[in-house]
Amino acid sequence: MSLTYESIAKRIDHSLLSPILTPEELAEGCRLAARYQVASVCIKPFAVKLASEILRGTDVEVGTTIGFPHGGHATAVKVFESRHAMADGATELDMVINIGHAIAGEWDLVRDDIAEVTKVAHDGGAIVKVIFENCYLNDSQKIKLCEICGEVNADYVKTSTGYGTGGSTNSDLILMRKASPDHVKLKAAGGIRDLDSMIAVAELGCDRIGSSWTAEILDELKARLGH
Repeated sequence: MSLTYESIAKRIDHSLLSPILTPEELAEGCRLAARYQVASVCIKPFAVKLASEILRGTDVEVGTTIGFPHGGHATAVKVFESRHAMADGATELDMVINIGHAIAGEWDLVRDDIAEVTKVAHDGGAIVKVIFENCYLNDSQKIKLCEICGEVNADYVKTSTGYGTGGSTNSDLILMRKASPDHVKLKAAGGIRDLDSMIAVAELGCDRIGSSWTAEILDELKARLGH
């Protein structure tokens, strides 16, 4: 991978999901994302409209979460969330699977849940990143989820919410990239807090990387590049 500022910055989804972030802190996070020219923000759902206003005219996309953080919402609620988010200006939706259904092997329900959110998102011009929450799953379950995401044309598979018992691991990224068809991209999230970690997961095939440590990572990159 060629190490340029853009090659790293345009992989970052700047995470603004902490439950204690105030509206002003969310607004400042959006302004930070614009200054550092990252790929997107992933902001709490109530603040999507705020993010859309702040980021209008920039090339930073507005993303939010669906069924976050545990995935236990009814599918109809996830669909409603998706429509509401897009109406407020979201173009990227990070949805959490129904983790219990996956663990139970109720794959038709898992497939329908992902498929319905993916369809409504695509109909509205948005993309979908499907969060597995790998810390609770075994490898065969992760592989099955990758196959389902390919079948329903989800845009990304994603490791974690960042709020489970574990985050992204290199072994999971390798497995997910191998198990996913080429048209499904890969996102790492959870525990990526420095430049070397960012580079490592990018080299494993991650097209997007979620982090709240954007400024620290990109300031370190600028210093390394002599900017």
